[in-house]
Amino acid sequence: MADISEKRIQRREAIASGEIRLRAETARLVKQGKIEKGDPLQIAKVAGINATKLTPSLMPLCHPIPIENADVQIEWKGSNIRVEARVVANSKTGVEMEALTAVCAALLNIWDVVKAHEKDENGQYPFTVISNIRVLKKLKG
Repeated sequence: MADISEKRIQRREAIASGEIRLRAETARLVKQGKIEKGDPLQIAKVAGINATKLTPSLMPLCHPIPIENADVQIEWKGSNIRVEARVVANSKTGVEMEALTAVCAALLNIWDVVKAHEKDENGQYPFTVISNIRVLKKLKG
């Protein structure tokens, strides 16, 4: 773990994003509210916010940070779903790992909720892809 004891507390903000590609038929079912497990977008939003707070448990070298705001936005891009997470804290270290964790958890939860519709006849996922996970912005001070 990095020694941050000499650093001063500052406002920290990070925005991260990523996408999941779904079959057009799965996207149609999601938009019509016909996914058996529930609304994947709502589930993803809650999972992403929760993952923000769990980041130090998942990544053992991350410092526990008092998260003051976590927001997950979800939008359609054709059959793709784009997730963007924004995390804010007043801390000695940044929150980009928390934002990235939120995005990953949200995307994985979407996949979990729709996976029955994404499988091919062999039970594989030849079309479904999570991609473009990245930090869009990191602010300090």
